[in-house]
Amino acid sequence: MPFRVEDTFRSALAAADRPLAGMWVCSGSPLIAELCAGSGLDWLLVDAEHSPNGLESILAQLQAIHGYPVHTMVRPPVNDTVLIKQYLDLGVQNLLIPMVNSVAEAEAAVAATRYPPHGVRGVGSALARAARWNRVPDYLARAGETISVTVQIESTAAVEAVEDILKVDGVDAIFVGPSDLAASMGLLGQQEHAEVRAAVEHCLAAATAAGKPAGVNAFTPDTAQHYLDLGAKFILVGADVSLLARGSEALAAKYIPQADGGTPASY
Repeated sequence: MPFRVEDTFRSALAAADRPLAGMWVCSGSPLIAELCAGSGLDWLLVDAEHSPNGLESILAQLQAIHGYPVHTMVRPPVNDTVLIKQYLDLGVQNLLIPMVNSVAEAEAAVAATRYPPHGVRGVGSALARAARWNRVPDYLARAGETISVTVQIESTAAVEAVEDILKVDGVDAIFVGPSDLAASMGLLGQQEHAEVRAAVEHCLAAATAAGKPAGVNAFTPDTAQHYLDLGAKFILVGADVSLLARGSEALAAKYIPQADGGTPASY
């Protein structure tokens, strides 16, 4: 029986007539991932850079999300050829590569997703969920079509190189991370600083000029709308763990009297 793989995030962006809204999935829980998958959002980002996710938990989340009409992107902890190979073999189709600061790093990320002679991905399709254990017809020849690569712009070096990074063949989109960008600018924790916003705006303009989609992380509604108005094609507007943290704090504040008359601290 022949099997097929899902459309990529690249295809979803190309087909969309509006920006795509998504959220972070950071809990490491397949149950929470499935709950988020049924929310009606366009896409989910399963994070392994700052979250307790290994290969087994990522696999379980891919399986939990699979039955829902939502696109899944996965962020590995590092731009590493071996780790990317393992993610792809698990069946990850849409990658967000963190801390891409140069053309060379962008090229390395793309090469890790391509079989020779176009890249350096190791061949193990007969053993891999990606090819449904060789049940996907012509997977080796068509694997590149089933994968999208988004690179993360989150440093001053990356902002300076963004025009050239956007020219790299195989980079389908960029995603700007204001938190690390602010830190690299000496403005730790100041994602809303005018200089940080200007850097984000520069990246959005560069992507528009290059004809490639750009996304951005923006939990504040006004900031999210500002970047959407400037041409962001996809956006992350929340996270499972943040929603649970703030929601549980709100319950505590409502029903448990505070000795000092205040509310629980918000981190």
